[in-house]
Amino acid sequence: MALVSDVDLTVGAGERVGLIGESGSGKSLTALSILGLLPEDVRAGGSVRLDGVDHELVGADERRMSRVRGRDIAMVFQEPMTALNPTMRVGDQIAEAMLIHKTLAKPAARTAAADLLDRVQLPAETLRAYPHQLSGGQRQRVVLALALANDPALLICDEPTTALDVTVQALVLDLIVRGVVDRSSALLFITHDLAVVATVCERVLVMYGGRVVEAGPVAEVFTRPRHRYTEGLLAASDLETTSRRLTTIPGNVPPAGRFPSGCVFRTRCAHATALCEETPPWTGSETEGFACHHPAGVGND
Repeated sequence: MALVSDVDLTVGAGERVGLIGESGSGKSLTALSILGLLPEDVRAGGSVRLDGVDHELVGADERRMSRVRGRDIAMVFQEPMTALNPTMRVGDQIAEAMLIHKTLAKPAARTAAADLLDRVQLPAETLRAYPHQLSGGQRQRVVLALALANDPALLICDEPTTALDVTVQALVLDLIVRGVVDRSSALLFITHDLAVVATVCERVLVMYGGRVVEAGPVAEVFTRPRHRYTEGLLAASDLETTSRRLTTIPGNVPPAGRFPSGCVFRTRCAHATALCEETPPWTGSETEGFACHHPAGVGND
């Protein structure tokens, strides 16, 4: 049973790429496969390569992946308590992350940890705090500091602001962007919030049914969508400041692994025909294109 298929994803150095879609589209599973953190009963295939790492990541043993995680690739999860050790002080956790991957003395690592907390606008006393003593927004900033501790080549953020109020969300998003820009790190930002992608990212990939159905520059995809699913997402969002009523996409995302053959969106698409029972080819380049038999914007609306 395939949960995610034919995902061709490239993120360049310093590039900020968004990965959007409804829950169940395969976004988080894609991120976990990059890090080699899939559940034991789920197996990854294909290839994952990272500049500066001299081996294939798919199928790499835990010893090799432990050297990659936290150093070359880091991740900020939706729920920070899943990434933090509740029995360790915050400063010790950040210092330990650097000591694992860098040749540092403990005092130097602790000084660097204090600097990282300062960069994410947390006071020095946070060093001695335990995770449960912090608010949700503070914990998420600690996780961001932890993720950036070793200047990763790729930072993956999986719905990092979903549980935060609007003011804290804006602060965390700003810190994420500044963090990757300062380090020239690549960013893969996973979310269902189109407005966040419009704020943070330069390029976007749209996932549905375990497949990437459209990709391109954010401004292009959000103003001139080609895939019918992207068109539906935009119509259901408040991204545009218009007085029109929001619409909904009929039906629900099928359960994982039970996506229809052919076009995975055809059972919910108002434009579906018999042709959609065949898998649509990818039209465009590796970084910009769509997979739809009846694309929007070509006179067949």
